[in-house]
Amino acid sequence: MKAFVTGGTGFVGSALVRALLERGLEVRCLLRDSSPRQNLEGLDVELAIGDLRQRAGLERAIRGCDVVYHCAADYRLFARRPQELYASNVDGTDNVLAAAAEAGASKVVYTSTVGALGLKADGSPADETTPVTLDDMLGHYKRSKFLAERKADEWVKRGLPVVIVNPSTPVGERDVKPTDTGRLIVDFLRGRMPAYVDTGLNLIDVRDCAAGHLLAAERGRVGERYILGHVNLTLKEILDVLARLTGRPAPRWRLPHWVPIAYAAADTALARLLPRQPRIPLEGALLARKKMFFDPGKAVRELGLPQTPIEEPLARAIEWFRAHGYAP
Repeated sequence: MKAFVTGGTGFVGSALVRALLERGLEVRCLLRDSSPRQNLEGLDVELAIGDLRQRAGLERAIRGCDVVYHCAADYRLFARRPQELYASNVDGTDNVLAAAAEAGASKVVYTSTVGALGLKADGSPADETTPVTLDDMLGHYKRSKFLAERKADEWVKRGLPVVIVNPSTPVGERDVKPTDTGRLIVDFLRGRMPAYVDTGLNLIDVRDCAAGHLLAAERGRVGERYILGHVNLTLKEILDVLARLTGRPAPRWRLPHWVPIAYAAADTALARLLPRQPRIPLEGALLARKKMFFDPGKAVRELGLPQTPIEEPLARAIEWFRAHGYAP
């Protein structure tokens, strides 16, 4: 059996590629000529050069593959040209699903995000049924992923066997960019976290997240979405775990939300004038006002999603970042 993976050079995608190879599957990865390939080094994978935004060639790249995993996305909370996010995340998803249908794929797993789901007003964990609309989406990234899910829904109605997975916040090794959470870990290791805000996230081992993709292909019901998550922790609780794992002190001071929002607003405005990215995008500071708590119970019950204690992937992340020069 052969699997086709988009985004295989990324954090979650490379973990998925490894999980597929461990299962004995052949893997073909779509990537651009300019894509960094360090996460695929040493792996026996077939490479197909292409672009999500160009439908021509995608069907040929997918042909001969049984299952399609569409993990690729343009993840940025700050973009000078927001239309690029929609071109990759919405149009790109439509292109991949159209090509999968043409190639006769037996199953498609689309990687969305919990950011495209609703949140409960009382702060309790949300699930796949929590009401949400496009107007609830803050920022272009979340809006583009919400609209991409609607594209997936449309293809299900056309008969394409699509299952949607909504990863929460994966942590672990090979977070090359790194992600926002990876940057938080690096900042903590470098002593750059003097304070924190009252926010929270749902964390999951990146290996469990990858396993959830395979389980979605094997057991997921067509047209359904599954939250791939594990434990809900406040930012203070995450920092306390990092402190226990490293021996470094956790920050004691809690900032009111207006402080990072004001800083992010100024930094983002300056970044629009200069050729650089803001250290704290305004969109990220605004998102931190709410706790992103979710209930992965459906994926645990129906898919058998693993629930590795979060200390394990956090320890692996710390080791990997130190070994690769991100932190002392």
